[in-house]
Amino acid sequence: MMNIGRASSASGVSSKMIRYYEQNGLIPRADRTESGYRDYSDTDVHMLRFIRRARDLGFSVAEIGNLLGLWRDDARQSSEVKRLAEGHVRELERKIAGLQDMVQTLTVLIRSCRGDHRPHCPILHQLETGQDNEDRSVKPRAGAVESASRRT
Repeated sequence: MMNIGRASSASGVSSKMIRYYEQNGLIPRADRTESGYRDYSDTDVHMLRFIRRARDLGFSVAEIGNLLGLWRDDARQSSEVKRLAEGHVRELERKIAGLQDMVQTLTVLIRSCRGDHRPHCPILHQLETGQDNEDRSVKPRAGAVESASRRT
């Protein structure tokens, strides 16, 4: 048996995340010592390592809950696990495509910005209007931007 600090070191999961996983039911509540400290077993640490590896692969907490349920179920079918993993790969591919689109857009904007002493900047223009063409007819007042940034 070990306290939360030792369980954290042994599993690679921070103490804060262990508490979070307990609160959200991903792992069972730890036993407590007579003095009230959490007390983890080797089985608990094994489960935390499972969770850490699943998080390293980008699975959400909900998906990890499903994976844990399948892991614990001796009557599971591997097709269920495969289906869940395939769905995760599709979601990762969707996110990658979105990130690649962002990189492409920013690259085009960076190339179109002279980066000199003049105030015109296609990057700011696109953020303002959502358009790549120039329409500088609507401009924020100089003080409006400063006061808006102070409010946030």
